[in-house]
Amino acid sequence: MKIDIDRFGLKDVQVDPNTLFTFPKGMAGFENYRNFKLFHQEGGGKVFWLQSVDDAKISFPIMAPDELDIAYEIELSDEDCALIGLADPNDAAIGVVVYRDAANEANGPIAANTRSPVIFNLKTRLGMQKVLREVRPGLTVRAR
Repeated sequence: MKIDIDRFGLKDVQVDPNTLFTFPKGMAGFENYRNFKLFHQEGGGKVFWLQSVDDAKISFPIMAPDELDIAYEIELSDEDCALIGLADPNDAAIGVVVYRDAANEANGPIAANTRSPVIFNLKTRLGMQKVLREVRPGLTVRAR
């Protein structure tokens, strides 16, 4: 299949449909968009892009929390696990949506939305965004 990636001005990018992730409930605020491709722009550092296959204009920059020296535990309910078919925690990968504060310059520091991590089941290719009511005191940020 072929997709467009508006953020990078790419048209007709060949994508293996078996590499897509399906988000049964979409992403927060984007519930109608369910099919995504996770990709890494060549030379793009540690940022990955979660690109909507349903709308070429929708994409989210994603990073692994440990790349930002963030470590925290996320409890998934039985309903959450059923939603993404997660039976083995080793099949899960976690990402956080990153952004730059609009008040900062284009080269300002990157911030991460730690209250709404993205959970990927690498085995079933299902994903979800887990909106946390609170970030536990167990949140640790390691200084470099």
